[in-house]
Amino acid sequence: MADRKDRKYILASDSTCDLPADLVKKMGVRMIKLSFEIDGESHLDGDVPYDDFYNKMRAGSVTKTSQISPANCEAFFEKMIKEGRDILYLAFSSGLSGTFNSACMARDNLIEKYPDAKIVCVDSLCASTGEGLLLYKAWEKMNEGLGLDELAQWIEDNKLHLCHLFTVDDLKYLHRGGRISKATAVAGAVLGIKPILHVDNEGRLVAIGKVRGRKQSLNKLVELMGERLGDYENPVIGICQGDCLGDADYVADLCRKKLGKDITVITSYTGTVIGAHSGPGTLALFFMGEER
Repeated sequence: MADRKDRKYILASDSTCDLPADLVKKMGVRMIKLSFEIDGESHLDGDVPYDDFYNKMRAGSVTKTSQISPANCEAFFEKMIKEGRDILYLAFSSGLSGTFNSACMARDNLIEKYPDAKIVCVDSLCASTGEGLLLYKAWEKMNEGLGLDELAQWIEDNKLHLCHLFTVDDLKYLHRGGRISKATAVAGAVLGIKPILHVDNEGRLVAIGKVRGRKQSLNKLVELMGERLGDYENPVIGICQGDCLGDADYVADLCRKKLGKDITVITSYTGTVIGAHSGPGTLALFFMGEER
């Protein structure tokens, strides 16, 4: 292996970061895929076309997911170690998945086998394109010359400023996942109630409000963004959509009116692992703010 001072590091993450494939390729980030099942058949995240996946969900298909195993994480990390690289791995929120713990177990096993290797695992406490936007900003900092430890500290210092706001079109998927009660799901369907949710400082999914009507829920996301921005400038924001691109475009236009026409909007599909829990019609907005 190369001497520590000469060794470059790789920025790695998992498929729940829900970024466009072309952007991931441009960034050169290594990705490990989580798995999901639909109608009893197992697939890796993203291996089923998004429109097919969401149409199956609309037709009643049953979905479920599982975390990455320590063994799969170990194989993922070991390949990079054998390239003579150190690793900074940004993981899906520990408040929503055991993936971070699996990565830490894999790291500990590999350090025994490769004592000269360095693997730093960071719990993003983020989800979906919230994780992705934090990853994107980390990539920018890496390109500015931050070393592995410096970048890991930057992520720790800034991750709780990565704000997540989202709504769903049909509450039944959150009910299936145990996020809301059956009574709430039924009442929402009858009354047209749309929840407003976020990811809190523990990386957990939490409801913070509700409005009546889809358009009002989309407007509310941007209104709440305005309340959370503080002094943060957001040249880049993230929008993630569960097969509802028109709604994503609507929210992007509202954001440009609020933040300026020159902002960059990263729009992505809600991936098959996150989407298995949130369902079609999920619309999420991500940005940097004073607090979540």
